[in-house]
Amino acid sequence: MDRPRGAPAETLLVALYLVSGALCFAGAVRPMHPEAPVGLLWALGCVGVIGGAALALLRRNLPTWALDGALGLLSVLIGVLAWRSVTAVGIVGLGPAMIAVGLYAAHVLPLAAARAHAAVLVVAASIGAAAAAPAGFAPAWLALVVTVVALTEAQGRLARRLREAADTDPLTGVANRRAWEAETSRHLARALRVGEPLSIAILDLDDFKKVNDRDGHGAGDALLRDLTAGWSDRLRHADLLGRYGGDEFVLCLPSTDQQGAHELLERLEASHEFRWSVGLATVGPSDTLATVLARADEDLYLRKRAGRTAG
Repeated sequence: MDRPRGAPAETLLVALYLVSGALCFAGAVRPMHPEAPVGLLWALGCVGVIGGAALALLRRNLPTWALDGALGLLSVLIGVLAWRSVTAVGIVGLGPAMIAVGLYAAHVLPLAAARAHAAVLVVAASIGAAAAAPAGFAPAWLALVVTVVALTEAQGRLARRLREAADTDPLTGVANRRAWEAETSRHLARALRVGEPLSIAILDLDDFKKVNDRDGHGAGDALLRDLTAGWSDRLRHADLLGRYGGDEFVLCLPSTDQQGAHELLERLEASHEFRWSVGLATVGPSDTLATVLARADEDLYLRKRAGRTAG
């Protein structure tokens, strides 16, 4: 599954690092205990500020593995702080940092990835806490761990529902226009980078207005659901179907040349008796999403015109 990335995700991670570094500096300047690990706090403060600055510079080109690594590093450093804490209060006081990491993972990552990060966080912090000198904090620590896990799960489920609602056409369940364009742009960038074929099709239903006028909008909605369900059953895992508006749909076919696209479209045509027209374009070396869609739209217009002339 692709991860929900973009400026908010990277910016929040930068803020997480910078705030963590600032808090470590504050703890080093005003230690809460005479034996507090001041040297470690200074070092972690530098890691937070320098890491945050580096992430800010690289955030537009930050790969997924780097985001996972940066988040995992925070979990490990929390474990180190727990290990070097000299009081039980200092150990349990790491709770807000743990909750922040868990909520961040749940907010920006798919639920499975967020759960994995929460597990790494809890294990790393618990190992550090168990190795620390203070004792007597087990009940409070258990409550903290349960809180982190529960909040990560709740936020992850909520974020997944919100992403699905934002990316999905509510009537048909396929990608909406915004989500389709965003995902297709990523496929297009990859195809141009590695030289793989990519085809894009526009599917326009013939005489759909007559269905609404004759049988009502309920019948039209049911037809759209039936058509998209039949198409989806015959598409490959990597193909992306989207609703572009009204009775017009778009299809992104990665690693597919024109011949392969025609073969797949023939399978889609056999899925339902209702007729529809298609415009097809295959990506060229200097294409953008707008130019490919324009060619597909022109092809659709020519096919519809030829159909009317033939009739």
